[in-house]
Amino acid sequence: MDESESWRVVESEAEYETGWYTGGYDRVVQPNGTEKEYYWADLPDAVVVLALDGEDVVFVEQYRPVIREHCLELVAGIVENGEDYEAAARRELREETGYVADDVTLLQEVACTTGVLRHDRGIVVAEGLTEGERDLDDNEFIEVTRVPAADALETVREGRANDATLEGVLLAAADGLI
Repeated sequence: MDESESWRVVESEAEYETGWYTGGYDRVVQPNGTEKEYYWADLPDAVVVLALDGEDVVFVEQYRPVIREHCLELVAGIVENGEDYEAAARRELREETGYVADDVTLLQEVACTTGVLRHDRGIVVAEGLTEGERDLDDNEFIEVTRVPAADALETVREGRANDATLEGVLLAAADGLI
């Protein structure tokens, strides 16, 4: 098979839209010449915020109905139209915690669950926090929690950590930020 034919998309079908994501499949030509349907969900980009306040990391606790558990998480949310990861981080941090950051820095952009998702995530560090007013969405019931930075990795590994929180804490630890 010609190299240019390998992985060629011969059909792409969006089968459903939820308002939150679109799901469908691509039929592709595999390297051996056979065709296969690869299913996907297309989600908007998201941001995860590792907020540092002095010697503490700012987390949020919230109930996640999908897994029916309370989770300790880093601030996170969807990147809205016209925003970059840094702008989304500032907005999400203020909305969920009330904190306003002087400085935000993109640590890493990652492609998530690439076997099924079309979804990128930016991990952002926020520093120089000032308290302000929260602006929670109607479906957000969030408690703000602070954890000493030295204990952040152990804390998220002890509990029910989601992938985004673990990624953010691990990257910050690897970069010597916590």
